[in-house]
Amino acid sequence: MSRPVRRPSPRGLPLRTVAPNAVTALALCSGLTGIRFAISGQWETAVLMVMIASVLDGIDGRIARMVRGESRFGAELDSLSDAISFGVSPALILYLWSLKDLPRLGWLCALIFAVFCALRLARFNAAIDVVEQPHKSAGFLTGAPSPVGAGLAMLPLYLWFWTGLDFWRSPLLVAPWVAAMAVLMVSSVATFSWSSLRLRTHIRFEAIAFVVLLGAALISAPWHTLTFLCVAYLATLPFSVAAYGRIKRQRGLQSVVLPASAASEPAPEHEAH
Repeated sequence: MSRPVRRPSPRGLPLRTVAPNAVTALALCSGLTGIRFAISGQWETAVLMVMIASVLDGIDGRIARMVRGESRFGAELDSLSDAISFGVSPALILYLWSLKDLPRLGWLCALIFAVFCALRLARFNAAIDVVEQPHKSAGFLTGAPSPVGAGLAMLPLYLWFWTGLDFWRSPLLVAPWVAAMAVLMVSSVATFSWSSLRLRTHIRFEAIAFVVLLGAALISAPWHTLTFLCVAYLATLPFSVAAYGRIKRQRGLQSVVLPASAASEPAPEHEAH
């Protein structure tokens, strides 16, 4: 009796996964390059590298879904890239810019930010296969995403760029701010998930016009615009918490009403055998 011939298992990554993984690798390179410019004191370029990494991080997943190139390798590479680009890189940039004047406390805050970013990503990866995710099922995120956390942490840098005031460079201001943004990333605060928003038909043209104006503002006055975006995002936190609280209460009422209505229904009579 002849044995069945075993076909060799395919090795390597499919060709369709190359494009999204290459974009993720570029994001990683951009985040690391930000550290290089921070070492040489080119602060604006260093922040720009982190911003480019955030843009690349936002499109690599869409490219993967477009070409059906999702893979476990890509997910792991994306998490590694995020941990470095939005955790390690902003922490080192802020340390070299301001926190080094408080060697112990400043380095502690930088460490907290980098580690908390990694912890957030680890929590996200661990919850990928979890079916019951209350925030996600309601259209919310848990805490601030790592790119948003990096952008918020560098708010003192934006203010220093366009005001020129050394007040914003004070480590006594930067250290608690960085620590607070690190806590926001790993917190259980419900934040808006912009990908789950659905615009009404009659305001879609206005939304396109707003995006165009925002892009023009980022090109002409980047630091003013980034400051505005950070303040606007922080201003949405009370509304996102309140909105999720309403949904949570509605779910609680539904969970109470449904069992009660089921109990009030007469039990089916069993036929005699």
